[in-house]
Amino acid sequence: MSGLKTSQVPTPLLRSALRALVSQGAKAQKTFVEHVRSRLRESAPEFTPASIPEASVSWSTNDPTELTLDKACGDIVQAVQALKELRPRPTCELETLLLQLRAALTGCQAYCCSKPLTYPFTRALLQVNDVLLLFFPLTKLDQTSVTSDPRIDISVDSAVSRRLEHVQLGPLRIPRLFNGLWQMSSPAWGSASSHKQVAALGDLVRFGLLATDMADHYGDAELIYGSFRNRLPEDIGKTVIAATKWCVFAPLEAPVTRQFVLDAVTERSRRLGGCVELLQFHWFDYNDKEYLVILEELVALTKSHPHLVSAIGLCNFDAEHTQEACDYLIAKTGNVGIVSNQVQYSLIDSRPKIKMAAVCAKYGVKLLTYGSFCGGFLSEKWLGAKSPDIYSESQALTPSQRKYFDMIMTWGSWADLQRLLQTLKDIADAHGVELSNVAARWVLDSPEVGAVIVGTRLGVSSNAESNLKVFSFELTPEDTQRIDAVALGAHLQGLYEKIGDCGHEYRH
Repeated sequence: MSGLKTSQVPTPLLRSALRALVSQGAKAQKTFVEHVRSRLRESAPEFTPASIPEASVSWSTNDPTELTLDKACGDIVQAVQALKELRPRPTCELETLLLQLRAALTGCQAYCCSKPLTYPFTRALLQVNDVLLLFFPLTKLDQTSVTSDPRIDISVDSAVSRRLEHVQLGPLRIPRLFNGLWQMSSPAWGSASSHKQVAALGDLVRFGLLATDMADHYGDAELIYGSFRNRLPEDIGKTVIAATKWCVFAPLEAPVTRQFVLDAVTERSRRLGGCVELLQFHWFDYNDKEYLVILEELVALTKSHPHLVSAIGLCNFDAEHTQEACDYLIAKTGNVGIVSNQVQYSLIDSRPKIKMAAVCAKYGVKLLTYGSFCGGFLSEKWLGAKSPDIYSESQALTPSQRKYFDMIMTWGSWADLQRLLQTLKDIADAHGVELSNVAARWVLDSPEVGAVIVGTRLGVSSNAESNLKVFSFELTPEDTQRIDAVALGAHLQGLYEKIGDCGHEYRH
């Protein structure tokens, strides 16, 4: 841009360029964050306090005001989640500010009850309550404001659910499609009220999709799912499966003890309001072997505290260290102890075939796969479409699409993707299903795969009925050969050489 004034560049193009620069890595992201933070401290934007009760605001279902309030609620959830992950010093000033925010939220709730209006800030109130309990455990909170919702009258549609395939993970019998809540980690996928999210979760349960994957850093996913699960009829509540994570992204600030591990599990159980059926563990640095001790303690807790956690899995472990963990646990406990490993696995990224599949077969570990639809790129929508500008505002791509576009370009080219999509479309037409169903069926047909995790934009959109078609057909050997010829070979080997084994992209 030599000689070109920044002021002459259109604002949308500047934003696109900024997204591209920030995506280049941690150093660029750090520079951006520090610059913005310093400028905001120097000159904070003007803010005029506004009160919904004082302004006597009203709204109706899905009108512009309610949708705006849903978005505002999502922004509060995101801001408080950032505070949780930052873990600031728990000062009196911070406690006061959080209590003031909570008072504003409960005041709005009282106003909504008096009208009556649908309360739009349930998610935010749950999140603020959680951060107060996390940072200030001695604070007394009135929980009735977020626990008074009625029971959910729901049943599973047996005609639909009996068509599902299931797999055994240790003590758990799970459907081979998981509901994935990564999309709750950011409003960039769209925001919905807790009422709409609970309705969406109810629809998934009716279809027999009883297993849901989330994480401690997926916004308020654990809180919303826990609130939903604890309102279900007892017979249904016993059948749903909450799979969450304990993700360690940096060196621990406390020694690894039995109590330390118990506290981490208890924190997740508290947010879920009950048992964690599957706790998946992620570790940031294989050179630090404390993760082996943690895994040993986690497996022990499934025996000593079954009301807190039922089974232990891994998250984004590579083949070498999955084997190391299994061997360590066998030596220490006499059993593998680990039932699953969650990794990226799709027609674009089939790295698990190189080493992980053999490890899974040896130790009886099943893979829970994410990215199997490549953020929606493995769908008919993109067949014949031009390559997108992933940083353009006009394209309105989601964070997952930006992520998986990079993976596609590492695997091959846009033209290569088009050849794959056409192959999948031809096979889908022959079976009377959708292109994305064929992509998911190919992953499920791998013996090492337990289930495919399907990203779910709760209350925003749903593809549940379409996704269930994956159980309505079988790929023939000829189908699989045609797909493999386009997706694997040099593409797979090249991807492995560029990125490394499963999960290596998160450890550079």
